Amino acid sequence: MEDAAGEARSARDVLRGVMHRAGDVLFPPRCVHCGGVVDETAGGFRHLCRRCVALIEYVAPPHCTTCGHPFFGVVEGERQCPHCEGLEPAFGEGRTTTLFRGPVRALVIELKYHHGLHVLHDIEAVLRRSEHVLEFVRGGSLVPVPLHARKARERGYNQAELLAEALARAAGGGTRIEALLRRVVDTHTQTAFDRKTRMGNLKNAFALAPGASINPASSYILVDDVFTTGSTLNNCARVMRRAGAVNLRVVTFGHG
Repeated sequence: MEDAAGEARSARDVLRGVMHRAGDVLFPPRCVHCGGVVDETAGGFRHLCRRCVALIEYVAPPHCTTCGHPFFGVVEGERQCPHCEGLEPAFGEGRTTTLFRGPVRALVIELKYHHGLHVLHDIEAVLRRSEHVLEFVRGGSLVPVPLHARKARERGYNQAELLAEALARAAGGGTRIEALLRRVVDTHTQTAFDRKTRMGNLKNAFALAPGASINPASSYILVDDVFTTGSTLNNCARVMRRAGAVNLRVVTFGHG
């Protein structure tokens, strides 16, 4: 019976693959950034064309040890970048995959505001090309930054949780996800605010999820889509610190 079920699943997978390729022939996928046609030369990307893939600005060392923003030129020792001045981070170290520009910005906007779950394939493809981030999270517990229940109902999902799932798949090595936090205050979008205003708006906005347990011996990595001022991640980190988290870091898909 198990062999028959396995054969049935394989047949369905083959059929889905054939239908997907046929759909691409009849309706070629369009790049979410420039609107151009995406073809097989895009290197495994389905929703970014080859030219836009080349525009992705991956972050690599040397970079800020707090937020992951790259340093340009010769840098000696560990340094904090201007983005983190005055942040007083409650977390240890941070990494980011890319700069939040061009095609990366288009992917995140499509996911967050246009119900674009289909772009998760390309987001994971970006993550898989960022080995310094994969090494950073491998084997740890990924903690997605939570959405308020109202916003989660409206959107239908939490993009930080989906990013954490993609990151866990890409990193492997026992990397897991723990939903340890909840958002208890329904704040307005923080996009237009500076750090001081964001910190005020987000004060006491997060708490431990019901039944959540923090293991001081575990390695926790907070996950969010974009690092802007660090206020959201820092408020989440403070909650986890108060609950007993010792080894606490952050990672974001984009920075900017």
